[in-house]
This record gives sequence, C-alpha cells and structure tokens, in this order.
Amino acid sequence: MNREMQTNLIGVLGGMGPEATILLQQKLIAATPAEDDSDHIPLLIDMNPQVPSRIAHLIEETGEDPGPTLATMAQRLETAGAVALAMPCNTAHFYAPAIVKAVKIPLLNMVDLAADHALAKLAPQGAVGMLASPAVKKTHLFENALQARGLTTCWPDDDASMLTAIRAIKANGPCQIARDILSAASAELLAKGASLQFVACSEFSLIAESTAPDANVVDTLDLLARAIIDVASPAPSAA
Repeated sequence: MNREMQTNLIGVLGGMGPEATILLQQKLIAATPAEDDSDHIPLLIDMNPQVPSRIAHLIEETGEDPGPTLATMAQRLETAGAVALAMPCNTAHFYAPAIVKAVKIPLLNMVDLAADHALAKLAPQGAVGMLASPAVKKTHLFENALQARGLTTCWPDDDASMLTAIRAIKANGPCQIARDILSAASAELLAKGASLQFVACSEFSLIAESTAPDANVVDTLDLLARAIIDVASPAPSAA
C-alpha cells in the first residue's frame, strides 16, 4: 500500500458493544494490505460503553434517548480531526439523523451500505433475511431502506429468542445458546426464501459463522469495514 495516499482519519463511535468495536478493528486489519504498521487505517475511536441502552429506549420504551450522547461523541471525533464517521452498531443507526445534524463530516451509514449491496446482488423484489435485534425490526430501519430500492425483507418469527441471544453475548461473549439461536433463525430465513441474509447486529457479527451453511450471508460489519478502507485510502486523482 502507498502510505502517502492514506491520510484520512476515520472516527469510530464505539462501545455498542465493546467487543463489536474491537471486531471492526480486527476486520479492518485483516482487509488492509499492509507490509508495516504505517500501512494500516488511522482510526480515532470513542469507546463509550455508557451510551444509553438502545434496547431500553426502543423496545422497553423506558430508557434515555441515546441520540444526544451519540451526537456529542460525533462532535468530539470531528473536533479531533476525523474526516468521516463509522458506527459499528446497526440498531444505533436509528439515531443517525442526530449524528448527521451535529457534524459537518459524513457518517458511513451501515444501513445504506447494506441496502446498496442488496440492490446490486438481487433481482427486483428479492427477499433479504434479517438477523438483527428486534429493535431494528421495530424501527423499520432496513425495511425502509430496502423497500426504497425495490426489495423486500423477512424476519425470524421469534423476536424474544433473538433478544435472548443478543443479551447472552453481551453478558458472556460468544456462547453456545446464542450460536444455536442464530443458526436456527438463519435456517428459518432460508426456508422462507431469503436469497440474501444480513447479519445486522454487531453482537451476531461475533458468531456470524454460526449461520446456516447453505445461506448466502453478508455481515454488515464487513460492508462498513470496506467503506472505511475506501474513504481512508482514496484513489489518487488523475494528473
């Protein structure tokens, strides 16, 4: 890699959860051609596990709005020199408008990245299976983005099991109960006719290999990592 071309500092709104933020870093390291330390992507990470619970706010409807906290984090990253923002939490993208309004730099929106990927890969009215938090389902984040591109979505029937798996990972890390739930949900989506499945919860990204073996699965965290690399390492302009 030509290190002289890689000058863009990317700001990461992290901590939702901490392991998912570390996983994004690992994916970036793995995807970046590098011969030395200086070839890797420069990141500025606001690792803030104290962001108010998205589950409490969106599902239980009792918690504090995370939007203002995320907006403040975005402003800190912009002030520190970030030229673009990334947020390795699908559910938190419900609060993307608050982030975008607070800063002048772009947010690499994982929902839009996923929807654009699906549009490029599927025929019109193609079905996308969602392996995500019930909070993502409730807010219609992906449905709206995919519907705008002429695509449809399908979900596992048992929201409670999906939430159980997410909470188990947050408490215990990758664990067998979560793997079993994700595997069953992926197989269910395959049976429902989903020709593409998104791992669209960064907790599930930690166990993405547990999806059904015959399913066509894409992790939205991988799409975000690719976008970060593209922004951090712009192509040289024509002479």
